[in-house]
Amino acid sequence: MSMTIGFIGNPNCGKTTLFNAYTGANLKVANWPGVTVERTEGTITRNGEEIRLVDLPGTYSLTSYTMEEQVARNFIMSGEADVIIDVVDASVLERNLYLTLQLLELGKPVVVALNMMDIVKKRGAEIDMHRLPEMLGCPVIPISARKRTGLSILMHAAEHHRDAQVHDPLIHEHAYDSGHRHDHHAEFAMVYSDEIEDKIDVIMDALSEKYPDIENPRWHAIKLLEQDGEVCRKYPVDLPDVLDRSYESDIINQKYDFIQEIIDEVLVKSEKAEALTEKIDGLLTSKIWGVPCFLAIMAVVFILTFAFGDWIKGFMEVGIDSLSAGLSEGLETLGASPVIRSLIVDGIVAGVGGILTFLPNIFILFLALALLEDSGYMSRVAYVMEGIMSRLGVSGRAFIPMILGFGCTVPAIMAGRTLENVRDRQKIMLVTPFMSCSARLPIYILFSGMFFPDSPALIAFCLYVGGLLTAIIVLAVIHAVDKRRDPGRLLIELPDYKLPGARTVGIYVWEKVKDYLTKAGTTIFIASIILWALMSFGSGGYTSDMTESFAAVIGKALVPFFAPVGLGIWQIAVALIAGISAKEVVVSSCAVLFGIGNINSADGMSEMAGILASLGFGQLNALCLMVFCLLYIPCAATLATIRKEAGSTKWMFIAAGFQLAVAWAVTFIVYRIGLLIV
Repeated sequence: MSMTIGFIGNPNCGKTTLFNAYTGANLKVANWPGVTVERTEGTITRNGEEIRLVDLPGTYSLTSYTMEEQVARNFIMSGEADVIIDVVDASVLERNLYLTLQLLELGKPVVVALNMMDIVKKRGAEIDMHRLPEMLGCPVIPISARKRTGLSILMHAAEHHRDAQVHDPLIHEHAYDSGHRHDHHAEFAMVYSDEIEDKIDVIMDALSEKYPDIENPRWHAIKLLEQDGEVCRKYPVDLPDVLDRSYESDIINQKYDFIQEIIDEVLVKSEKAEALTEKIDGLLTSKIWGVPCFLAIMAVVFILTFAFGDWIKGFMEVGIDSLSAGLSEGLETLGASPVIRSLIVDGIVAGVGGILTFLPNIFILFLALALLEDSGYMSRVAYVMEGIMSRLGVSGRAFIPMILGFGCTVPAIMAGRTLENVRDRQKIMLVTPFMSCSARLPIYILFSGMFFPDSPALIAFCLYVGGLLTAIIVLAVIHAVDKRRDPGRLLIELPDYKLPGARTVGIYVWEKVKDYLTKAGTTIFIASIILWALMSFGSGGYTSDMTESFAAVIGKALVPFFAPVGLGIWQIAVALIAGISAKEVVVSSCAVLFGIGNINSADGMSEMAGILASLGFGQLNALCLMVFCLLYIPCAATLATIRKEAGSTKWMFIAAGFQLAVAWAVTFIVYRIGLLIV
């Protein structure tokens, strides 16, 4: 690689969107921190030169408290990057410039990509593009990552700036004037008060003498004054009179004083009335209406998921039925053995085909979530829940992985890396699987459609809210036992509301649909074959009587465990165990176990409802099944992620056992209350 460029910036600044625009990578772009926890790389070619691009996690500063900040800082400090592109959200310039000043102090080539200039213009504001680069002492390029404007100019600036002298007194000029400046520090964009600059000079001399190979002693001197743990361990110096206390707050305050002077000089604000974002936030982030608004929005999402999804699903059901009938006739014509016909029609088509009919519902759910994310709303949900989470003994940031859990539990668990405290990460690993991921939706659609045909969307909505409430209650219980009272506070950008970008939404939905189809063609395919084999063979070989199969033996052994929670049917027990591979497998397993070709069709659902009714399985049992599926052991991929993130197989089993115990206990309560009511 002839050149390496690192992309860094605050969460929600459009950094990953910019990275996608250059590389064409289909990455997740969301409106909260913690999604891009690990750096992602791509390559482009310009003028015959290969350029390596590295997308770093969103971070507010280079003071490494969280894992995302550590990843970003370690890469910046490693020297891998020839140029750093600092992506700045021009619509919230003041907040973003703090990281910019820290980057400039590193003494590395920095180019500022001033993103979202279209939003600034819409607000009627202006930024002085001549004065801003003068005050920062580095190139500043206005761009719009969403609209892909200014990208070529930005890359040209990065290539040109790679070999530029970083501290050039002719282009660096002070704007911040405290009245007591060190003139001989005029080469730096940020110069502090005389007291701090004197200390920096002394520390720099000591560092240069003790560590002659140290790079940028000024930056390290500032970090020693801030009592940065990593720098203090790596470069200790004996200066008790100089390093007499932490000067971090002094340095931060003086940085923001300088930032304010920059804003006063370069930003011309409009005289417009209150911005639309502020008006909407007055309702959606209020202490009184914030949570009800979130619940109402999610209710609408589920109404749309069922109303439109079920309409489209009808066309797919016809196709699956035709395929099943055609294969059955074709195999019989070809003289295929009953075992082969049963494997293909009753095993593969019934299992995989049944799952594919839920694709319209899954598509609409992901489309709705993508629109909410890209519009800027999901950040507000985390902000609204911050007060509740802090009372539960965890940082408000902990709600971010829980929101992610509505899509998929695997990235949700990984997003727990953004939490500073190990105990917080462990707590979130325990409760995030209670969030109803998209894989559970086929279960809700099937059983609510069979037993609650008049209100399937309401049932699904209640289950989603029930998972969230269960997680909150569990956190409250843990907090009552833990007694720890020092949760971190949530620091999160609330981006402006905007019309979702078609490309961003399209990438998100396609990735999720592709994952669903991939799972149908791999995990569910294999699970359907294994389940068919278990129910088609017994100790005496192939059997047409399922009650003599291996599946029946396993299921009947599990009945005593499931019976107290209203699930004492051996086929249901087997389906639940199979569902640990992937939650959708519960549905495909039921199709195979009950011998229904297209379980999601009206005829299939009616047939299965009749079979279950003959076994004494009614509305209450169906509700208990959905509650149990909501809360019990997550899928195998989630368990593997928990093991990786916790660094412990033991903790993975503890989490799985805990979730199974909670599922059993809650379902037991629901069943017993239901029996009293009925």
